[in-house]
Amino acid sequence: MNGKVRKTRFLGASLAVLALTMSGTAPAQETASPGPKARPRIGLVLSGGGARGAAHIGVLKVLEEYHVPIDAIAGTSMGAVVGGLYASGLNAADVERVMTSLDWEDAFRDRPPRTDLNFRRKLEDQSFLVKFPLGLKGRKFRLPRGLVQGQKLTQTLRSLTLPVAQVQHFDDLAIPFRAIATDIVTGERVVMDHGDLTTAMRASLSAPGVFSPVETEGRMLVDGGLSSNLPIDVAREMGVDILIVVDCGFPLLERAKLDSVATVSNQMLAILIRHNANTQRKSLTDRDVVIDPALGDFSSLDFGEHEKAIRLGEAAARGAAQRLAALSISAEEFEQLADTRSAVRKDLPRVEFLRVDPGSERYAGAIESLFGDQIGQVANGERLSRRVAELYGQGNLEIFDYRLLQSDPVPGQPPEYGLALTTRRNSWGPNYLRFGLQLQNDFEGNSSFNAAARGTLAEITKYGGEWVWDLQIGETPRVATEVYLPVGYRSRCFVAPHAEFQIRTLPIVDDEERIVAEYRVRTTDYGIDLVRELGNYGEARVGWSRTFGTARVRVGDPVLPPAEFDSSNFFAEYRFDSVDDVNFPKRGSTFELGWRGEREVKGADGSSADLLVYDQLWAHSWGRNTGILWTSAGTRLDDNIDVVRSYFSLGGFLNMSGVAPETLNGPHFAIVRGIYYRQVGTRGGQGFLDVPVYIGASLEKGNVWDSRRDIAFSSARTNGSLFVGLDTLLGPVYFATGFDDGGGSAYYLFLGRTF
Repeated sequence: MNGKVRKTRFLGASLAVLALTMSGTAPAQETASPGPKARPRIGLVLSGGGARGAAHIGVLKVLEEYHVPIDAIAGTSMGAVVGGLYASGLNAADVERVMTSLDWEDAFRDRPPRTDLNFRRKLEDQSFLVKFPLGLKGRKFRLPRGLVQGQKLTQTLRSLTLPVAQVQHFDDLAIPFRAIATDIVTGERVVMDHGDLTTAMRASLSAPGVFSPVETEGRMLVDGGLSSNLPIDVAREMGVDILIVVDCGFPLLERAKLDSVATVSNQMLAILIRHNANTQRKSLTDRDVVIDPALGDFSSLDFGEHEKAIRLGEAAARGAAQRLAALSISAEEFEQLADTRSAVRKDLPRVEFLRVDPGSERYAGAIESLFGDQIGQVANGERLSRRVAELYGQGNLEIFDYRLLQSDPVPGQPPEYGLALTTRRNSWGPNYLRFGLQLQNDFEGNSSFNAAARGTLAEITKYGGEWVWDLQIGETPRVATEVYLPVGYRSRCFVAPHAEFQIRTLPIVDDEERIVAEYRVRTTDYGIDLVRELGNYGEARVGWSRTFGTARVRVGDPVLPPAEFDSSNFFAEYRFDSVDDVNFPKRGSTFELGWRGEREVKGADGSSADLLVYDQLWAHSWGRNTGILWTSAGTRLDDNIDVVRSYFSLGGFLNMSGVAPETLNGPHFAIVRGIYYRQVGTRGGQGFLDVPVYIGASLEKGNVWDSRRDIAFSSARTNGSLFVGLDTLLGPVYFATGFDDGGGSAYYLFLGRTF
């Protein structure tokens, strides 16, 4: 109840007593002793502050320890998240468990974990190193409106607040609640007191430039800290008598620390925020309690140090122990109050209908296919988030979210609940560019460089078809195109016609493994694949292609004969991929088994070739240490050997590291590798230039053979390497040296895929 309502009631009661007195009919005085004095209503104000706001949890723990009841909460930014979770019926221990167990670094990434991506996106990761796509719209390059769209964070908050999703007005939560945001269009403060709790918390947390704005009720909302980082007046208007104010706001830096553009810009923002907060603090009275956790220069982005911030919050609250104790109630009363508030987290309702929100009609078919089987099921946050990730992970959506919706009331009927689903197509799409780089230098005058780009025309069919174009320049020029044509919204089957032109270099070596010549091989290939995805972990693929081309000497004896070829090819393969990262995998495995049949078209000999390939990798980590076992093999099933097309090659980093790249060639090969690396650097594993750094070594055993009868462990060669790796935005970079048991060695500067 706000102050204005109380004043009105008091005035009405006073006039009634005055009228009775003047008429001589004043009420008889009570002879019984007065009842217990009503306790004051207590409001809690939680400021913004990013990761600093975890100190609020420490304060909540002390408030519960001293049995201080809270009757209203107003919060901004991280204060809105902590306050919103507490107001939803969670206790301080629950909120602490959520905040400390949550992988905040992962929550601030929009892309699902690689293990959750569909298999098509996993294959794309293997070729294109740069981790983010660039939008192309209207012949202009476009970037997202924020570094993070907030998709994963929204789904995390959605799961936590699902038990109170039926609550439409925040006064009906376990504790009345207000979240503060800023309208980025008008600059006005927005006090959110109704609607969807997750949306309110997410909007209040949306730091401009980091998170994309949240659009709701016609407004574009960002972090409330811009307009009111310490909403004392909002809490006061919620009808409270005493305020407990927790200020985790941003301190001003000393002169010596203002040494960069970033620190000066942050100081400017901190000045504005502190000015507003100081104005709010001037309205406090002697009855109010102010708690200022001693966070010092604790970073607002240091989400990995929540436990430290929580301890500092506890210490600050205990510094006000005497004043807090004066606000306490008995243990029995507090326990009863806590039970009443936790009861607000009701049993989850059954989903009775689906509704596609206005503006999302483009994806109505996909949404109904994804969520149609949820009708009649009890709402389950984990299951719903997985369904959301399935469509969002395809990369074409800026936002995909759900919320519980109550149907229009029907007299005499209980309310029904359904899912309202909202999608928003990427504002920087719908077409995208991704880039890849590969650089290799052996410090002996041999180097190669390739730069690649992939353009994707998305959603060319109603089922989400794509038309992909690849362009690569450098040592191995390449132009390729493929059309991805799924046969249904959630179908695991698709058709993929494709075509490719490529020029590559094939080295010819003598018995002493010296390169004596190089062929320049030009190939043109076109065909069609039929694919069946197996969940998001694998696929089975069969196909046909026609390949033709020429091979001519580029370096070496010019009398070496040129070659021409024209073949019809059939293939079948099975692939599995569950590794968590394609650059430096820490857990998971990959597997590939394939057959390729080549049938000569040109010429009268009618020669043919059948090749089998196998590749398998296992990764396991303990702490910062990772061990990998990686095996590969290939064989040709006939004796008609074509050097240009049907030889396997070994040599290069992690591929017989002590031997120059592609200098071991033959119709049969096998190699097994044991690899170890350790992540090094400062806290969080960040090292040089703030990117993850690894040091490692490998032991490799393998060779190529002219005949399968010659394949033996005793004739395999032993190689090894020592390396330093950096996981950069452009892809993995390695500085390595390799050793061969024959006394050879090699050195590498390598940018590009290895596993």
